[in-house]
Amino acid sequence: MLNNIKAAIFDLDGTLIDSMWVWEQIDVDYLKNKGYDKPKNLKEDINHLSFEQTAIYFKNTFNIKESVEEIMNEWFNMAFDHYENNVKLKSGAKEFLLKLRKSGIKIALATSNSNSLLQCALKSNGIYEFFDVITTTGEVERGKNFPDVYLLTAKKLNVEPENCIVFEDILAAIQGAKAAGMKVVGVYDEAAEHQKEEIINLADRFIESYDNIEETAV
Repeated sequence: MLNNIKAAIFDLDGTLIDSMWVWEQIDVDYLKNKGYDKPKNLKEDINHLSFEQTAIYFKNTFNIKESVEEIMNEWFNMAFDHYENNVKLKSGAKEFLLKLRKSGIKIALATSNSNSLLQCALKSNGIYEFFDVITTTGEVERGKNFPDVYLLTAKKLNVEPENCIVFEDILAAIQGAKAAGMKVVGVYDEAAEHQKEEIINLADRFIESYDNIEETAV
């Protein structure tokens, strides 16, 4: 799996940390406060969007009177406590990161989350110092269904795209990483169960958890 690989790029939510439940609950609670039920297709519509892009989507779709900045601030306040106290790493994730470091493979994060929340989650779980590079979709023009964030991350790492491997949990992001010319591992997350077969078909490899990665993989 890691032949000719010089860098591993990880998504955060649903890939390294078990956090998708936080955002789904925030969506439900936020929309309920605004008098809306959560639409069935909401997850597919926003999964690949940045934090700001998601706020713009909510404002336009649900006629929210608050500004995009006010929407993001409210979401941030709802999420921060969860990320600091309740969000944990996926099983085997820390051990796998340690193996990558020992193998001399660079480690990066490419996420749609905000800097404050990603730092909170990484530090509370003791892995912040593992990352050589952290990139957010706020640094590029397009979301994770495009290759932009992965290509920027590779550029920061000074590694060619073909020498990068990406770990992602949702179909749109896997499509974006594949478009960047990178090898992609699909990581199972319950929130993306409905996309599992498509993810398996598109990704170069699929894992149920990091515990399933063989010792020989690194």
